[in-house]
Amino acid sequence: MAAQLIDGKKVAADIRAKLKIEIEELKSKGIHPGLAVVLVGENPASQKYVASKEKACAEIGVASFAHKIPATTTQPELIKLIDQLNNDTKVDGILVQLPLPKGLDEKEVMNRISPAKDVDGFGPEALGKLVLDEPGFVACTPHGAMKMIEAYGIDPKGKHAVIVGRSVIVGKPLALLLLRKHATVTICHSRTPNLKEECLRADILCAAVGKAKTITGDMVKEGAAVIDIGINVTPEGKIVGDVDFDAAKERAGYITPVPGGAGPMTIAMLMYNTVLAAKMAAGMKVDI
Repeated sequence: MAAQLIDGKKVAADIRAKLKIEIEELKSKGIHPGLAVVLVGENPASQKYVASKEKACAEIGVASFAHKIPATTTQPELIKLIDQLNNDTKVDGILVQLPLPKGLDEKEVMNRISPAKDVDGFGPEALGKLVLDEPGFVACTPHGAMKMIEAYGIDPKGKHAVIVGRSVIVGKPLALLLLRKHATVTICHSRTPNLKEECLRADILCAAVGKAKTITGDMVKEGAAVIDIGINVTPEGKIVGDVDFDAAKERAGYITPVPGGAGPMTIAMLMYNTVLAAKMAAGMKVDI
């Protein structure tokens, strides 16, 4: 029996609809959430991502401040811009689109963003709070994955979750979020022996390696929830995930599509974090 499709577009639309109502209420109190997006260079994929974020802002009423600067921008110039945005009261959240052009220090740039405006959740304070199980901004993609799991009534408690991929922006924070929900978590990566055997133990299998069809159908446990976070472009120009969707859906209980799964959720959670940042900047009590 084919798996139930986890519709990330629908879950994301529901989140945006609730945020739109909340933003209207905030504006009636004089609070106007604002997001600054910094794009360095002309990477086509990055341009596309930035456009989708600007569209999401317009849809729900978040002010969008786009800073599109040339690839020749120097490190001091970029740091100066980040400092200006940190001090701009109209800006509640700052997003620097990655990857940056060669020659720019991504780590220094990300660390320069004020923790109060780190709506991507990539900075050391946000990641540290996640480790310490304290309230803070959660990285958008793993947070979105958890929201999809929650929306479809998949309870991680007591389940074995396997994450293939150990990046700081997806794999590691996702592992911590699943631990918060009382799952037993295994993180696999390029040096994991017997990857297939590890994946077959998963009640919840999350793929985030950035390589098409890393997870084949015979690596999926019958009835497992499969969360595909990978986005890859084939030589033919087709967008696919890290999971062989057609094969995996015949064994999984639940599965996310690519596109239409994690992608829309990432942008929805960016909007979510921006609204949180605006509320905190206004001194409101928030639950995060």
